[in-house]
Amino acid sequence: MELLDTLQRPLRDLRISVTDRCNFRCTYCMPREVFGPGYQFLNRTEILSYEEITRLARIFVSLGVEKLRITGGEPLVRKDLHQLLAQLRAIPGMRDLTLTTNGSLLRAQAQKLKDAGLQRITVSLDSLDDAVFQSLNDSGVPVATVLDGIKAAQEVGLAPIKVNAVVKRGVNDHTVVDLARHFRGTGIILRFIEFMDVGATNGWKLDSVVTAKEIVETISREIPLEPAEANYRGEVAKRWRYTDGSGEIGIIASISQPFCGDCTRARLSPEGELYTCLFSNRGHDFRALLRGGASDEEIAAFAASVWQVRADRYSELRTSETAALPKVEMSHIGG
Repeated sequence: MELLDTLQRPLRDLRISVTDRCNFRCTYCMPREVFGPGYQFLNRTEILSYEEITRLARIFVSLGVEKLRITGGEPLVRKDLHQLLAQLRAIPGMRDLTLTTNGSLLRAQAQKLKDAGLQRITVSLDSLDDAVFQSLNDSGVPVATVLDGIKAAQEVGLAPIKVNAVVKRGVNDHTVVDLARHFRGTGIILRFIEFMDVGATNGWKLDSVVTAKEIVETISREIPLEPAEANYRGEVAKRWRYTDGSGEIGIIASISQPFCGDCTRARLSPEGELYTCLFSNRGHDFRALLRGGASDEEIAAFAASVWQVRADRYSELRTSETAALPKVEMSHIGG
């Protein structure tokens, strides 16, 4: 069955946040002044069990989802995550199982993740400059720890590996060429992300955004780039390759070059709320159905009813007023 929303976009990707907790306090995502010692995170009974997540994932795959991405928070802080991955890997029709992590706990878990069926991985790393990186993550974790996690992922055969860097003006924009140089020729795909107005706690301002055009121009002055064709329709990152054939980068330009028209993604929060846009302010409650005795058919019908009325295109319609409206936090539903 193929579900289409009001703009004829199919549902292909489900991003599953397994926890609202994280061991980092990145200033653009979970600033410490908000997510400090007194912050009330979800308790265990509120969060979906691995069996509940797997049941929902199986239903969504039956509705056309082909790709499952595990996110958080930081997904590797949830105990025995490899057990969930093994359950998801066994779902018939599911083609792509991947995970986004800050990489700090990857060395210890990489082999278990691979053995459980994880195919590839995305690691967040915003700068190779230790002072800049530790200022951003506000947790004292050095660049070396993340690079070692990436090395562990390579050693166990997770591939391709992608590295995501959020670029914020005046904070880490001066380090983008260093990142490009470091990952060029390694087979690891580096992707830069424009600083986005997700949630309501990261202090987003338009003048903090370094646009895709600026990023490409900055790198091209040192290492010439040329546009590359998309791998598939709806690919989030615009591809650029080095003219000398030494690799490629991607740019996720939600602010300057919105891609709502091809968006095929939905996001499931840790407590079972489905969000049809990264910039949503409300979700749709699937936990009540799971725990209230609903059949798979009833849950599938609810999912269809949510997707078929979807009309989200926030990034195309963004204004200074909408940017200031309350939205779900990125740390709650993943990127």
